[in-house]
Amino acid sequence: MTHDADDTDDTNNINELDDIDVDFSAFGLDSRLIQALTTLGYEEPTPIQAEAIPHLIAGRDLIGQAATGTGKTAAFALPLLHRLATRKGPRAQPFALILVPTRELAMQVAEAVHRYGRAMGATVLPIYGGQSFIQQLKSLQRGVDVIVATPGRALDHMRQETLKLDTLSVVILDEADEMFDMGFAEDIESILDQTPASRQTVLFSATLPPRVGKVAQRHLKDPIRIQVQRQPLPQGETPLIRQTAYLIQRAYKLSALGRILDLENPTSALVFCRTRNEVDELTETLNARGYRAEALHGGMSQDQRTRVIKHLKGGISDLVIATDVAARGLDIDHLSHVVNYNVPSSPDAYIHRIGRVGRAGREGVAITLVEPREHRMLRNYEQATKRKIEIAQVPTIADLRAHRLEITRTTIREVLLAGELDNMRVVVQSLSDEFDLMDVALAAVKVAHQASAPDATDATDIPPVRPPRDEFDPRSFSRGEAPRPSSKGEDPRPSSKGGKAPKAAAPTHESPARGPRGGHRGPTTGMTRIQINVGRNAGIRPQDIVGAIAGEAGITGRDVGAIDITERFSLVEVPESVAADVLNALRSAKIRGKKIKVRRDNRFD
Repeated sequence: MTHDADDTDDTNNINELDDIDVDFSAFGLDSRLIQALTTLGYEEPTPIQAEAIPHLIAGRDLIGQAATGTGKTAAFALPLLHRLATRKGPRAQPFALILVPTRELAMQVAEAVHRYGRAMGATVLPIYGGQSFIQQLKSLQRGVDVIVATPGRALDHMRQETLKLDTLSVVILDEADEMFDMGFAEDIESILDQTPASRQTVLFSATLPPRVGKVAQRHLKDPIRIQVQRQPLPQGETPLIRQTAYLIQRAYKLSALGRILDLENPTSALVFCRTRNEVDELTETLNARGYRAEALHGGMSQDQRTRVIKHLKGGISDLVIATDVAARGLDIDHLSHVVNYNVPSSPDAYIHRIGRVGRAGREGVAITLVEPREHRMLRNYEQATKRKIEIAQVPTIADLRAHRLEITRTTIREVLLAGELDNMRVVVQSLSDEFDLMDVALAAVKVAHQASAPDATDATDIPPVRPPRDEFDPRSFSRGEAPRPSSKGEDPRPSSKGGKAPKAAAPTHESPARGPRGGHRGPTTGMTRIQINVGRNAGIRPQDIVGAIAGEAGITGRDVGAIDITERFSLVEVPESVAADVLNALRSAKIRGKKIKVRRDNRFD
């Protein structure tokens, strides 16, 4: 086991960890923390915890690179609480600030810190947009040890002078790359500039792009660098995952999901959605259709989430409908299917999702519902997994009826093979005196079939979708950019009169949504434009808008399209599939401390 504590000049020298065989008591943590971990069922530290905790207890700055689900929260929370226990003087002012990209993660991290530090009397407060500012202010005035905040809401409190950072001893940036993707770079710089120079600074990130590295160089002092990579599977133990995608128009996705689940008949399945509103709606609809489904998202309490997982593991429920954030760290051995109701935002997210099935030599199934405009994402997933994704047609009503008849035939055959039918003989003999024996058998099969497999409720078939012509360069998706025209095709989006097609929106979200003569053009294909009633007069910047949408609606900054900020209002493009969720989320949000009004921009409908 090595680390580069003595070689800090080489910023690219990041370590790969060896296996570590220690327990939490070996770190010298406060006994109350050890007791809390024992109560929670923690037996041994993960690699990132084993390597990071000793350095963080010693007060060193640290850069940790590890994927979601590796135990990062405990890796920084336990040393933080241990140091808090040794804090001298009154505990009325904040000791630590943890910055996270979304409100769901803020609640999750705050809850974890509370559980670990409950016996110590540690107080923790999550602050994020969409929650009452006054309620947060009252909690801050009462005094709090640890603050878990989204950057935008932290700055709101700092501008109002309701949050002061001069007493901080620890600052932690969790999911740093995601915060930068959401446009929080300037906000993070502003926050760090107002914290004490003597603070301990910790940065955790799944990836370390150059812009994150530059912030680390400016704000971290002689940091320890740790990297935990995905553990490669031993040769011959590659997960047996059958990957299938269904091309489907958005209006038919729910019906298609029901038919696919009927055809697949999963033992237990995890269905991923983009937002918690979508999770709740899909769960309710599937339960109304006879499935045993339960929701799992960041708006639920820990007890509720624990109960959902227990039900799935115990066979009480068949399906869990979840967001990515809520499903982090979820491990269910007998999971047979993963369904991407919305396409994952990146190949890494896709791999992380489907890796939950096909374990311990069992076969697993990964299903992705893909809208036509999203089909090129499949190439990136294939490149990442080095496996072909089968494109399948959504089952027709005839397919479902044939499948259900086959289930009935198989069930009857198993009953015949099992024997012990003598007590039914009297029924058959009495009916055979009046009807032909074949007719009696047909009637019995019909009764059994209708009892176990009612006909599909969908009256019409779902129209098939063919993959669109290969008009874009799919490589751009791997960088999170809008699609670019390839050398073989033309850009089909609206173009300026007599001019070239407009440039694709860059990841910085600063592309103007304007057309010829300074007028506003229609939104990009597959996107919906939203109007927000604040603009340059209110000091609004593109990153403010991206941060608000990503933080409130739970989508990534990469999903946000072109942004046009005028003097009095702003226009922003979001995917049609999440436009309603974004509108609902923003109606209770603030941008730079100002209450906003939002509506669809319908001029081009």
